[in-house]
Amino acid sequence: MNKKVGYAIALALALAAPFYGYPVFLMKLLCFALFACAFNLLIGYTGLLSFGHAAFFGGAGYVTGYALRTWGWPTELGLLAGVATGAFLGLVMGGLAIRRQGIYFTMITLALAQMVYFLALRLPFTGGEDGLQGVPRGTLLGTIDLGNDTVLYYLVLAIFIAGFALIVRTIHSPFGQVLKAIKENEPRAISLGYDVNKYKLMAIVLSASLAALAGATKTLVLGFETLTDVYWGMSGLVVLMTLVGGMGTLAGPIIGAVLIIALENKLGDVGLFLASHTGVEWFGTLGESVGIVTGIIFVICVLMFRRGIVGEAIARFGNRAAKPTA
Repeated sequence: MNKKVGYAIALALALAAPFYGYPVFLMKLLCFALFACAFNLLIGYTGLLSFGHAAFFGGAGYVTGYALRTWGWPTELGLLAGVATGAFLGLVMGGLAIRRQGIYFTMITLALAQMVYFLALRLPFTGGEDGLQGVPRGTLLGTIDLGNDTVLYYLVLAIFIAGFALIVRTIHSPFGQVLKAIKENEPRAISLGYDVNKYKLMAIVLSASLAALAGATKTLVLGFETLTDVYWGMSGLVVLMTLVGGMGTLAGPIIGAVLIIALENKLGDVGLFLASHTGVEWFGTLGESVGIVTGIIFVICVLMFRRGIVGEAIARFGNRAAKPTA
């Protein structure tokens, strides 16, 4: 019941959010939250650390942007093309990476993702260092104009809810239980007769598809796609979001994504506010020190909240609630 109440409150806040906040910023938060949730499905519930998720996120953005701008595809087909691209990349990269375990798996995903980055840098349709500009939003079902930020926000919210619901359903399905077993004790899962590599590959493809959906939606929202989204730093950023929020929890990646993206976009405004009210000019330079502040937060979380914000809260308050009362 508590979870249902929490979901209801979160949904009510999300529905009211565009009337009190900047819709484009809120849509960006939702896209990165879905991206982090997709990554968490792989690392938090399967135990696979991928440094290649930027390839799925950014690659889908390029394909969707090109399909909408150059081919004139409907918005729905453009998003599906991005998801199909992510699924294909996940199948290829996952098929190669699952041959190794541990750090070797991680390094293979990083190397393959960097190949996608260099393709995005060199291929003519991507725009190179200038990126893919002028991506139209189009219409939904041929009738609803997505040029209105509020209308597009509710579409993005629906996409996020659908993606999150799929992740929840997957985690609580028999397939999800096998993934958890692989994470906890892979040799035992093998001894029980499970084809571990097949389950890993399916998890990678599903995670890649959801990450691609997030990247394609982000391109639709912002109207452009750049090399930043396929660079290895984006893979590192989603790792940071997941670890700060709480790996292996449902709400953790969402909290982590909101915190990190809010810092990147609003830290400068906060610094200017503090500088004007305290007279300390140094606060005015906070906007140029996002990486330092993010690093400090990461160090604090590692030292004090090793399970992440949500994971630590569940461990402390959950244990307290589970204790018998006198």
